[in-house]
Amino acid sequence: MDHVRVRIKRLEGQEDLALPSYETEGSSGMDLRAAVRDKAVLNPGDITLIPTGLAVAVPRGFEAQIRPRSGLALKHGIGMVNAPGTIDSDYRGEIRLILINWGQNPFEIKRGDRIAQMVITRVSRAELVEAKDLEDTSRGSGGFGHSGLE
Repeated sequence: MDHVRVRIKRLEGQEDLALPSYETEGSSGMDLRAAVRDKAVLNPGDITLIPTGLAVAVPRGFEAQIRPRSGLALKHGIGMVNAPGTIDSDYRGEIRLILINWGQNPFEIKRGDRIAQMVITRVSRAELVEAKDLEDTSRGSGGFGHSGLE
């Protein structure tokens, strides 16, 4: 298993919140917590920006992917509009989450609630090479639903 050192900073006034952590030995993602003052309520259909009170220095060649928590999605319909979100290696601002309530009931987010997860992963930079033609494949230009599975 690869290890990478990521520097993390608690923003002023957020010292009471736990740092992200892996909940189990096999976890890929570290849970992120809500840094709301008291609570925030997401009504059905609402989209809101939730602070985490954290900033990170992701090393060059890596990114932090921010993903929704499956339990919140299943039980309450809570997701992320831009899932997965990306924290680039040169971003030093606060990690904030764009949450949406796709559920049927209001959802309350309290300070310190685990609301998303962060996965640190390697990235590659592509060198794009313009071509007049591309090699043929069995799929060709078949798009959405081309395989007949829906």
